Amino acid sequence: MKKAIKQYLEEHGFGHFSPKAVLFDMDGVIYDSMPNHAKSWNEAMENYGLVMPRSKAYEYEGMRGVETVKLLTKQQWGRDISDDEAKEMYTHKSQLFAEHCQKTPATIMPGIKTLMQQIKAQGKKICVVTGSGQHTLLDKLQNDFDGLLSQELMVTAFDVKHGKPNPEPYIIGMQKCGVKPWETIVVENAPLGVRAAHAARCFTIAVNTGPLPDDMLLREGANLVYPKMEKLSDDWKELMSEV
Repeated sequence: MKKAIKQYLEEHGFGHFSPKAVLFDMDGVIYDSMPNHAKSWNEAMENYGLVMPRSKAYEYEGMRGVETVKLLTKQQWGRDISDDEAKEMYTHKSQLFAEHCQKTPATIMPGIKTLMQQIKAQGKKICVVTGSGQHTLLDKLQNDFDGLLSQELMVTAFDVKHGKPNPEPYIIGMQKCGVKPWETIVVENAPLGVRAAHAARCFTIAVNTGPLPDDMLLREGANLVYPKMEKLSDDWKELMSEV
């Protein structure tokens, strides 16, 4: 941790690191929801003649759904589609996701509640920063994390003009928490999310809960990589003692 902090401060030219807020991505971090997302993306895009392997859902994770659709159609159709077309296609994906969640509900990521409880006990703020617009999960957050999360400290696809990998979502998250980059820790699981957090100059912990290699997260700027949320929760007190 000390080495990671030193490298972080040197890279960004900050004089100190004093975390006051922790910003969490949602899918694959708070909820084990990525398998349902991957399946929904694959099926929905296939209906439009687009190829979207399930593994690609993890690579594009964090990007707003409409932007993902536009990226895919540009790559495979060679043209830009309208916002209305993209919204229609993403709505279809969202409907499939809701159906899959009814059959196989997304569970709370093991270790995340214990981690958040430690963060709260330390007096730090918790903010959710997600590219999702899926009401299926967004509506569950406050019920599942009562006393840990609040509506005013959430940034969703509806709050930003530019989704991840643009740093805007994390910049807005910091503004809502009233903190600067050197006072912020981001917990991410996706390459594009890590890239966004790094561009926002936040100290970024990647928890690799998907099938992608650790190197992909490190290349995007992760300061630390953990294999699972439970390990990060177990190590949190020790990590903060190093700050």
